[in-house]
Amino acid sequence: MKIEDLRKIGKIQYKGSKNKEKFSFKHYNPEEVILGKKMKDHLKFAMSYWHTLVAEGADMFGEPASDKTFGESDPLEQFKAKADFGFELMNILGIDYYCFHDVDIAPKGKDLKETFDLFDQMVEYIGELQNKYHKNLLWGTANNFTDKKFMVGAATSPNANVYAIAAAKVKKTIDATIKLGGTGFVFWGGREGYETLLNTDMGKELDNLGKFLKLARDYGRKQGFKGDFLIEPKPMEPTKHQYDFDTATAIGFLRKHDLMNDFKINIEANHATLAGHTFQHELRTAAIDNMLGSIDANEGDVLLGWDTDHFPINVYGSTMAMYEILKAGGFKNGGINFDAKTRRASNTVEDLVIAYILGMDTYALGLRKAVAIIEDGRLDEFVEVRYDSFNHGIGKKITNEEVTLEELYQYALSIDDLKVESGRQEYLESILNQILFS
Repeated sequence: MKIEDLRKIGKIQYKGSKNKEKFSFKHYNPEEVILGKKMKDHLKFAMSYWHTLVAEGADMFGEPASDKTFGESDPLEQFKAKADFGFELMNILGIDYYCFHDVDIAPKGKDLKETFDLFDQMVEYIGELQNKYHKNLLWGTANNFTDKKFMVGAATSPNANVYAIAAAKVKKTIDATIKLGGTGFVFWGGREGYETLLNTDMGKELDNLGKFLKLARDYGRKQGFKGDFLIEPKPMEPTKHQYDFDTATAIGFLRKHDLMNDFKINIEANHATLAGHTFQHELRTAAIDNMLGSIDANEGDVLLGWDTDHFPINVYGSTMAMYEILKAGGFKNGGINFDAKTRRASNTVEDLVIAYILGMDTYALGLRKAVAIIEDGRLDEFVEVRYDSFNHGIGKKITNEEVTLEELYQYALSIDDLKVESGRQEYLESILNQILFS
């Protein structure tokens, strides 16, 4: 891939839903004001550094299909070229944010000290690019899962030296996140789990993970980090039993370890699928506890049972995701990170740009349709009426916690001719289709 090929494409413009130019937005109009806020501020799109600039399309059965050396052989120069390409890509797409793991932005040195020195150099370089292109870091994270030392965990490793190295990497990445102005710091526990309980002290591992998150939280706050710490749930893959299985599990863990005030949830659509949930369910679960922080926008292949990280195309999914986000008050420190990759055979610069256009248009259309659902009002009105019995009589006493079990017993004996109203799911789905396709 070459940066010159990006520049030949030029800036992507909004040209409306009827136009057929492949290098144009059909639904994403960044400056358009919707519900009192610009579309770009509702959506806060972010480029994923790892899929976009690092991953080369290799899989367990095949070698890399895309060259991400960007014409450089020296390791440090190669990572500078990656950064140059990434910021130019954000520039032509009008994406304001990016996200990275520590290992994405700098080469590995001969030891941890040299690795950190190279990382510091690249943080400086990326900071210069941020200023040049007027871009922002959405969140940073430490990759504590790829290196073989993390094969049985990082914060949950049975080896205290591994735990210490994981902590050092998190410290270094928190420092970089603060320096680059990031408003989030993510923990994805790719190896924080177990394969078999025959060799696992599960209680100790969970306690050590809680202590690890507190150490990171305390350090970040001491250094002046005012953003969100985020947990990104996933049920399995690579570990068979991951401790952050889903949003509810992660919230329960954070509540137990008294971390609710500092942490929120970063929810990935494809991870929700793997947990047996819809993306909308995970978003609603987080929003109920005011824990919705940020999202990773992608989707899986319904015929494949793993994390395939497609760029989003499902407008039903993006609509209901944006509906939940709007109802929760919108993003504050978070945004929409495209944790997505082109298919292995889609390995040109043009393919990459078109993939981002696809993802951005999918969520822009989802935003438009979510607003239409809210303004139409029929779905919200139906839900309100459905629970109306809790607004008066015995229901109101239940809501206000003004009733005893004995009172409910006596009241139940007086009930006759009970009728449970229809949930009218098909009717509501027909309203959704009407709004989406009219």
